[in-house]
Amino acid sequence: MYERKIPVDLDCGVQVTQLVLGAKWNPYIINCITAGHHRPVDFQKQIKGSTKRVLNKHLCELEEFKIIYKVIHATVPMKVEYFLTELGESLVPIIRKMEEWGDKHRDLFNEQGKCIEENK
Repeated sequence: MYERKIPVDLDCGVQVTQLVLGAKWNPYIINCITAGHHRPVDFQKQIKGSTKRVLNKHLCELEEFKIIYKVIHATVPMKVEYFLTELGESLVPIIRKMEEWGDKHRDLFNEQGKCIEENK
């Protein structure tokens, strides 16, 4: 896993939040869990452009941050599910606001993420 060279400014709430939500797929994973998807294969189906390796990396990171926890079912084949912790649940309103903003302003951007209109 990436080892941070520059310390996080713990006096800045934005930096602390960005530490957890700043990774590309972390907000998507949290959103998937709140939508009822709990298995890595479900995340991969829901999150376009994601790969198994990268999703596993982000799942491990979210576990380290205590945002999610993993349940391993002793079945053949083995079944793994992820759920939000109480700390993870506290991020859901932020994710909802991000989704609301994106839904409201999606027409301003193209598929490459470039702004296509003047700010309104």
